[in-house]
Amino acid sequence: MEPTEPQYLTRTKLERIAWLSGRDPVKKFECLMHLYNTESLAACFQELDGKKALGIDRVSKDDYGQSLTKNLEDLVARMKQMAYRPGPVREVGSQA
Repeated sequence: MEPTEPQYLTRTKLERIAWLSGRDPVKKFECLMHLYNTESLAACFQELDGKKALGIDRVSKDDYGQSLTKNLEDLVARMKQMAYRPGPVREVGSQA
């Protein structure tokens, strides 16, 4: 697997996309796959609240994190091959 760019570069690019879409709400971004890499997804993973309800796949944050690097490498590979198909989302009501 080829090396990925540092996390700060990915974050900067995502901030630029957010800025551009804020300036032009009808703007379409058609090719963002190059922004996904194991480092950026690992950073997102670390920000997840592990106390939230399990998803429909019944995999907890701790369970997924046991093999985080392997899981993320597999996910990125499937996404770049357009083979990743997200499963259904299980919605849980808020406790307001």
